[in-house]
Amino acid sequence: MKLRFLLAVFSLLPGIALAQVGPTLASGWPQQPITILMGFPAGSGVDVVARLLEEPMEKSLGGRLVMDYRVGAGGNLASEAVAKAKPDGYTLLLGTAATHGVNAALYRKLPFDVEADFTPISPLVNVSNVLTVNPQVIDAATLREFIDKVKASPGKYNYASTGNGTGTHLAFAEFVAKAGLDMVHVPYKGGPEALTSVVQGTTCCIFNQVQTVMSQAKSGKVRLLGVSTRNRVSAIPDVPTISEAGLPGFESYTWFALFGPKGLDAEIVNKVNAAVKAALETPSVRERLVQLGNTPRWESPEQFRATVKADRARWAAVVKQVGATID
Repeated sequence: MKLRFLLAVFSLLPGIALAQVGPTLASGWPQQPITILMGFPAGSGVDVVARLLEEPMEKSLGGRLVMDYRVGAGGNLASEAVAKAKPDGYTLLLGTAATHGVNAALYRKLPFDVEADFTPISPLVNVSNVLTVNPQVIDAATLREFIDKVKASPGKYNYASTGNGTGTHLAFAEFVAKAGLDMVHVPYKGGPEALTSVVQGTTCCIFNQVQTVMSQAKSGKVRLLGVSTRNRVSAIPDVPTISEAGLPGFESYTWFALFGPKGLDAEIVNKVNAAVKAALETPSVRERLVQLGNTPRWESPEQFRATVKADRARWAAVVKQVGATID
C-alpha cells in the first residue's frame, strides 16, 4: 500500500510542476528583449511615438524593447506575425485604429481576426488629422471658404491620401460626403509622397497627422484649416476643430496602441499596461507627445477591449459609406 501511495504521489509531480511554471515565468518576465512589431516605416508617426515611450517603458519593465518594422499591406503583415506568435510576452504589436478598426472592414479576407486573435493591452495616444491645403491651389483662409470654393467648382479639386483605404483616405472621404463636396481622390504610397504632392501643388489638400505637417505650416507652404478631433489640439491651438469651423458634429481620429497575441498571460498584460501608464505620466514624455500634436491616452485592458470593438463598428460604417474595398 505504501508503495502504491508513493507511486501515485510521484505521478502527480509533473502536473504540479507544470502548474507552477506559468506563474513563475510570468513573474520573472522579461528575461530577454521584447520585440515590438509595427506595420509602418521608421520615422512614421507610429514610430515617433514608440521611440518616445521606449526608454521609460524599458525602465518600468526592466527589459529591452526592440522595434521590428514589418511594413506592408496596411499594417497587416505585422499584425499577422503577432497574431501567430507564441503568447510569451516577447512579441507585441504596435497597432492603430487602422490595423484594428479599418482593415477588418476594408479587406475582404484577413488571415486573422482583429478581436479574437489579439490581447488588447493599452492605447498610447489619440492622433488628430488636420485639413491641410496649399493656398496657391485653393486660397481659402477658413474651412467655410474652402467648402464654398470646392462646391462652386465640382470635380475641379483633388485631395491626396497615404493610400487607398488608409485612415487619411477614409477621413477625407467621410468629410467630403458630410460636406456634400465633389472631389477627386489621389492615393499615394505613403505619407511623405502624399504631403509632397500638396506642397508642390499637384493636389490641393490632404488630411494628415498634425505632427507631420507642422513644419510645412510654419514655413507657409501649407495652411491648416481644421483639426478632425472633437477638441482643439494643444500643438496648434489657433486652428479650430472642423466641427466648430463649419461642419458641426464631424469627428475623425486614429489611435496608436499595444497588443499581444491571444492568450497572453494577464500578469504580463498588466505589467505592460502599467509601464505604458507610467511612461505617459512622465512629464518630459507627455510634453513632447503633446508638442507633436498627440493626445496621450491610457486605458485598462478591459476598457481598451471595448474601445477596439466600438471602433471596429464605427470604421465599418465609414468604409460602407465610402464604398472602399481591398481584395
